[in-house]
Amino acid sequence: MWGVQSVGRPKAELVLTDEERRELVRWSRRAKSGQALALRARIVLACAEPDATNKLVAEELRVVANTVGKWRRRFVERRLDGLVDEDRPGRPPSIALDRVEEVLVATLESKPANATHWSRASMAKHSGLSRSTIGRIWRDFELKPHLTDGFKLSTDPLFVEKIVDVVGLYHNPPENAAVFCVDEKSQIQALDRSQPVLPMMPGMPERRTHDYARNGVTSLFAAFNITDGTVITEIRRRHRAVEYKKFLVAIDKAVPAELDVHIVCDNLSTHKTPAIKAWLARHPRFHIHFIPTGSSWVNQVERWFSHLTVDLLQRGVYKNIQALEKDIREWIKLWNEDPKPFVWKKTAEEILTSLSRYISRISGAGH
Repeated sequence: MWGVQSVGRPKAELVLTDEERRELVRWSRRAKSGQALALRARIVLACAEPDATNKLVAEELRVVANTVGKWRRRFVERRLDGLVDEDRPGRPPSIALDRVEEVLVATLESKPANATHWSRASMAKHSGLSRSTIGRIWRDFELKPHLTDGFKLSTDPLFVEKIVDVVGLYHNPPENAAVFCVDEKSQIQALDRSQPVLPMMPGMPERRTHDYARNGVTSLFAAFNITDGTVITEIRRRHRAVEYKKFLVAIDKAVPAELDVHIVCDNLSTHKTPAIKAWLARHPRFHIHFIPTGSSWVNQVERWFSHLTVDLLQRGVYKNIQALEKDIREWIKLWNEDPKPFVWKKTAEEILTSLSRYISRISGAGH
C-alpha cells in the first residue's frame, strides 16, 4: 500500500531555477552512476510539476509518499546539496557536491589502472579525499566495489508461461495427485585429502590439505515431494536417459496407483528423448512441467541438493566411491525420518514484477 500524505499538512513549495532543472535532468538520466541520486532527482523534478502531490509522485515513481516528502523537504531546505548526504548531527558536510559526484562517477564508470575495481585507498589517492570520506560516500550511496555477485536471465521464449505453470502448481497443487520436483545431481566426487584431516581444537578450526585425490564419481537422482518433504532417490554411476527412465519407474512404483503424478523438471536433453516420451505416453497419470531454461532456482529439489551439499558432501572425505554412496544413503534415510517441506511464498505475479523491475534497473547499464 502506498504511503498517504498527512491530512492538512501543507507540502513544501518547490520551484526550480533553470540551472537546477538542468542539473537534476542530467542526474536523472545517468545510466550507471548514482542510482539513488538519480531517483532523488526524478522525485524533485516530478514535485516541481504543477499540482504535484506527494501521493501522485509516489505512485508515478513507485515509491512511498514519505520518501517523496523527505526529498521534497530536503531540496527546499538545502537545494541540490540536500540530495547528497543524509542529515547528521554536528557540523554540516564539508565535501562539496561536485566532489561527491566525481567519486560516484569514477567508482561506477571507470577502473583503476592496475586493478579490476576500486578500493578505498586507490579511490582516495585518485580523488584526493581521505579513505574515511570515500567510505562514507560509498555507504551513503550503497556502493560496494569489493563485492561481486552472479546472475543469469532466462532467454526462454515461454518464460512467463512456465513460471505461471510451475509456481501455480506450488501454490495450488491438484487434488488426488503427488507433486515432485525432480533432478539429478551428477558428478558427485569421492575426494580424499592427501593427508589426514586435523580435528577442530579450542582456538583452532578443523584443518585439511588443499590437495586431494579423486576416487570416482557417482550421480544421485532425486524426487522431492513438495507436500511433505520426503524424497525418492536412486544412486547411479551414470546419468543417461536410460537411468532417468528407470528413476521414473521407481517413482511410479512408490506413488499409490490412484494418484496422478506431476513432475517439475528442467530442460535437460535426457528428459526429452523419444524413449522418455514413449514411456510417458504409456503412463498417462504422469504430467510433466518444465521450468524455464536457466532458472534452476524454480526447482525446489535444488534447495534440497544444497542441504545435502552443505551437510555432507562439502567436507566429506572418502577413500572410495562405495563409502561416499553409503553416507549419501544414510543421510537421505535420516532426512526422510524427519522431512522438511519448503514453503514457496512468492506468487508468479510477484516474481514477474520483481524481475521486470530488475531488468528496468540494469537496462542501459552497459551504455
